[in-house]
Amino acid sequence: MTAWTAEELRRIGDATELRVTSQRPDGTLRPLTTIWHATVGDTLYIRSAHGPENGWFRRARRSGLGRISAGGVEVDVTFRPADPEVRASIDSALHAKYDRYGPGPVGAITGDDVLETTLEVLPRR
Repeated sequence: MTAWTAEELRRIGDATELRVTSQRPDGTLRPLTTIWHATVGDTLYIRSAHGPENGWFRRARRSGLGRISAGGVEVDVTFRPADPEVRASIDSALHAKYDRYGPGPVGAITGDDVLETTLEVLPRR
């Protein structure tokens, strides 16, 4: 696995929305789903706003492979569970980025019960 470039991470981080898809067992990609996201340091994170049973999240976790598109960057990626130590930093980044939309939407992706629905997103080259 490789790291994000500073330019990729800046462009992705500056985008309000990210489109994510997972890879099917036959290698084809599912339809893209639009979600919110955050960058913390040199890492990209995504969360399911509707718990672990949300379809895109369940498929991304099962597959571990997919693609993201945001800020003019489109990259094949690997998904893996986030380290529990970064939960508070991700929450802070999401609040800073999305609080303008009100407590309901941002509340769905922040708080004590969201770590199990948080994925680290790594580029595949």
